[in-house]
Amino acid sequence: MTHTALITGITGQDGYYLSRLLLNKGYRVVGLAPPSRQSSVTKLGDLADQVEIYFVDLTDSQALAVAVEQMQPDEIYNLAAPSFVPQSWADPLGTLDLVTGTATRLLTAIRQIGLETRFYQASSSELFGHVEDSPQSELTPFRPKNPYGAAKLHAHWTMVHQREHYGLFACSGILYNHESPLRPPQFVTRKVSLAAASIKLGLSDRLYMGNLDAKRDWGFAGDYVEAMWLMLQADTPEDYVIGTGRLHSVRDLIATAFESVNLDWTQYVDVDPNLLRVDEHFQLVANPAKAKKNLSWQPQISFERLVETMVRTDLERLKTGAVAPITVDQQVS
Repeated sequence: MTHTALITGITGQDGYYLSRLLLNKGYRVVGLAPPSRQSSVTKLGDLADQVEIYFVDLTDSQALAVAVEQMQPDEIYNLAAPSFVPQSWADPLGTLDLVTGTATRLLTAIRQIGLETRFYQASSSELFGHVEDSPQSELTPFRPKNPYGAAKLHAHWTMVHQREHYGLFACSGILYNHESPLRPPQFVTRKVSLAAASIKLGLSDRLYMGNLDAKRDWGFAGDYVEAMWLMLQADTPEDYVIGTGRLHSVRDLIATAFESVNLDWTQYVDVDPNLLRVDEHFQLVANPAKAKKNLSWQPQISFERLVETMVRTDLERLKTGAVAPITVDQQVS
């Protein structure tokens, strides 16, 4: 029997890796995407012809319910959210409706139609925000610091309340930074990988960065989507912190990226005071012990391998003209 999975946010990084995982497991994969995002389907690349795309307004409760009833999904993965956290300051209400509204509408549709659909809610380490203790587990208090984190927290509690009140099988994955070659250049990992590749090929000569001592818990997106799937295969619905449990600094990131193309990063990197952020002394690092114990989940790709893969991919893209080299204007904007 073929299982059907619905995915919101299918054209994003996680949507791609989750789709690939599910297709390899024999699933029928259907992406729910707003009509305005039709051109984004090309981001799925080699998977575009293997998944189905159902265009629907995610803010339309009735239309979403029709989609859910028509598809009769075994699993729903709600990944819909702004791709870049700082953008949430420009549109906090839109962020809230996209993140919390979509989750609420999908959960309501499952319940009202009477389906046994299992539901995954994409949460984020941004829920923890201003932390006083590290590492963070499922028991760490939530203290988000931006509209994105607040919206994710609202969606998280909405999911928990519906699970407890209506007995739905719904899970939340509290994911830490997870990267891949599919990250847009505004993310620091991709900014660095693209700059290292650009400089190696002689297409750029400098990389301007902010705080080199800022630390993050970085993992590979392909590993993290497996955790999403495992949550929905469990006997009971629970929430999980997903991360590597290891911190690396931006300096580590740069050094690893430049080393992968045999360059001394200190010859090419400058600190720009305009890029410094005031809130980077808080350390968000996961304690994924529960996921390791209950789901037998472990990250497979090391930080070093992840960064090297991103740089190598950008090298090939630049050689073929698939992407443009990073410029000084892009770095300081």
